[in-house]
Amino acid sequence: ILTGTLFILFAAMSSYLLIIKTELPATISEFLSGDYSGSWYLDGQTLLIIICVGIVFPLALLPKIGFLGYTSSLSFFFMVFFALVIIIKKWSIPCPLTLNYVEQHFQISNATDDCKPKLFHFSKEVYIIQSIDSTCAILSFSPSKKRMQNVTNTAIALSFLVYFVSALFGYLTFYDKVASELLQGYSKYLPHDVAVTTVKLCILFAVLLTVPLIHFPARKALMMMLFSNLPFSWTRHSLITIALNIIIVLFALYVPDIRNVFGIVGSSTSTCLIFVFPGLFYLKLSREDFLSWKKLGAFVLLIFGILVGNFSLALIIFNWITK
Repeated sequence: ILTGTLFILFAAMSSYLLIIKTELPATISEFLSGDYSGSWYLDGQTLLIIICVGIVFPLALLPKIGFLGYTSSLSFFFMVFFALVIIIKKWSIPCPLTLNYVEQHFQISNATDDCKPKLFHFSKEVYIIQSIDSTCAILSFSPSKKRMQNVTNTAIALSFLVYFVSALFGYLTFYDKVASELLQGYSKYLPHDVAVTTVKLCILFAVLLTVPLIHFPARKALMMMLFSNLPFSWTRHSLITIALNIIIVLFALYVPDIRNVFGIVGSSTSTCLIFVFPGLFYLKLSREDFLSWKKLGAFVLLIFGILVGNFSLALIIFNWITK
């Protein structure tokens, strides 16, 4: 279990840094009006190294996760801001969509069959949202069973609400033309929009703050595997932190395409951390009868996570083959 957890967390951290390297230069360029190509602040690799040294490593070096609860809360407020902008921009983009919308000076009619929402839409495309920060944030609270349960329920409910509202209004804006990365559609039809660009920057900052949060359980798993019987040592703690950061940064620097990594990590990490591991741990540690409602619920959660993860992974591989 520790080895699997370490692999999943390592892949998650690497995928988040890949997002920073890929998306941050483009986001910064949207704030600029001239040609700044070749500048160091538009180079993804340079920005990634600076950010990791200045932000990720100091936060990851902390011996306790308590302070990172504040960064996780900040990330959640960024997601709320994201949802609010998606709701507001619903009335800023016309339907049907036109590529030269910016050059138009009249409101395009919405009376078309393409702009009517459908209750069900089946597609081989799968879009997976990773939300590890809300899950890991519960570790910063008191470990009592009642409080942990309340915090877990609240975190999952709030995360579901924010993502559901964002997905709903994103669909009601673009309908069948919604992009796999939602904000790309807004940047396409509202270029250099201050609100959309600010949201993209906030989301990248939220992704960045998630990396040291995930680093804590990854380092903990590694220490339990190798040094479980040894007392805490700042030297060992710092060396492991440095080693993990160097590995994930090198991986993020030299992986050319984010989509393949992000798809695999998304289909495995999200389902394991949110569905599979909680159900598996409860079944393993609980002394209740297997036919009790709580254990049956944990078993259903475990099976559901396995099915969703395998189904998503199969669709991703199918898309690779067909393309």
